[in-house]
Amino acid sequence: MLRLAAASLVGTAIEFYDFFVYGTAAALVLGPLFFPTFSPLAGTLAAFGTFGAGFLARPLGSVLFGHLGDRRGRRPVLVLSLLVTGASTVAVGCVPSYGSIGVAAPVLLLVLRFLQGLGLGGEWGGAVLLTAEHAPPGRRALWSSFPQVGPAVGFVLANGVMLALSATLSDAEFAHWGWRVPFWAAGALALGGLWIRSSIAESPRFLEIDDHARVPFLEVVRHHGRLVLLTAGALAAGYAVFYAVTTWSLAYATERLGVSRTVMLTCVMAAVVVQTSLTPIMALLADRYGRRPMCLTGCAACGLWMLPMVALLATGQPLLMFLGILGALVSFITMFAVIAAYLPELYDARVRCTGAAVGYNLGGVLGGALTPIVATALAEHSGRVPWSVGVYLTGVALLSLVCFALLPETRPVPMPAVEPATG
Repeated sequence: MLRLAAASLVGTAIEFYDFFVYGTAAALVLGPLFFPTFSPLAGTLAAFGTFGAGFLARPLGSVLFGHLGDRRGRRPVLVLSLLVTGASTVAVGCVPSYGSIGVAAPVLLLVLRFLQGLGLGGEWGGAVLLTAEHAPPGRRALWSSFPQVGPAVGFVLANGVMLALSATLSDAEFAHWGWRVPFWAAGALALGGLWIRSSIAESPRFLEIDDHARVPFLEVVRHHGRLVLLTAGALAAGYAVFYAVTTWSLAYATERLGVSRTVMLTCVMAAVVVQTSLTPIMALLADRYGRRPMCLTGCAACGLWMLPMVALLATGQPLLMFLGILGALVSFITMFAVIAAYLPELYDARVRCTGAAVGYNLGGVLGGALTPIVATALAEHSGRVPWSVGVYLTGVALLSLVCFALLPETRPVPMPAVEPATG
């Protein structure tokens, strides 16, 4: 289990590194380079628009790769998704700016971002299912939390590279070529991930299935449509909080408050490191007390903390900004440390890869794709403290709280092989 969980963590970290490095670049540099004819606000919104395209592609990726995972196995999903995401990320680093090729530059950026999202849409389902379906029922949340650590590791890695470049290069050098280096590094990371995953065994749960779904997505829509919508709505708050903190706050603090890139990246990265260390603790609590109680607790904490978070962020003081971000991320991980065990337990094995991945990635569209755009627009028309952003995030948290309340508990019921789960 340790070897399998470590392989899932490493691969997920690499794929999310690819995804997050784009978000950081969108917040810091892509607007002026690829949308120079826009105003600063419109350029940032346009860059976040291409960032959102990756989220729109993720549900499609979950359908395509979910079909592969439910028909051919979880293992092939991990290899193909890593190839797609890694290749498109390297290509982003090679796209000329608007000044070199005109409107073709943002168009290429949009296409490659879409491909990034397509690959990531398949990655999560394959990684968490391999871990969850190997794990013993009494420790399923703990072992399944390893892939959930991957996004945080990927974020720290992506922002660490950006931070190092930002601290050592001049603004002109960073804008000219420095921002491209993290994208090029994705190629080496992808090759390392493929080597690590080459020896992973197929899921025993998948091998037990005698009658595979012919078209898993249609079966999910027909028999689990309500469940997919509820899980998407439930996860929207986690996505909204995470991307408000890790993407929108970077642009807001550097552009509106005049905080340096280095200071802001350091604050966010330090909070993410603390979040990562708490992930297995939250998962252990879920194994002991249940998945749904942890999700309800984290969601309620998100709703209560959003207004204090924006107030602390607006001070421009590094320590206070760090505390605001940390409170948001602790609330977030209280939910998301549990999701990798919870979602697979809600679906039977015939359609588990498709169902869990589609619900997870639709939540990303609702929370992750829209939040940086909406928050940027709201903050522009607010005073120094963007209360409207806090109200928006609180509203998303309340929506998710209702959805979690309507979902069933799954612990300690053993994961079924072929029989449909409750819900």
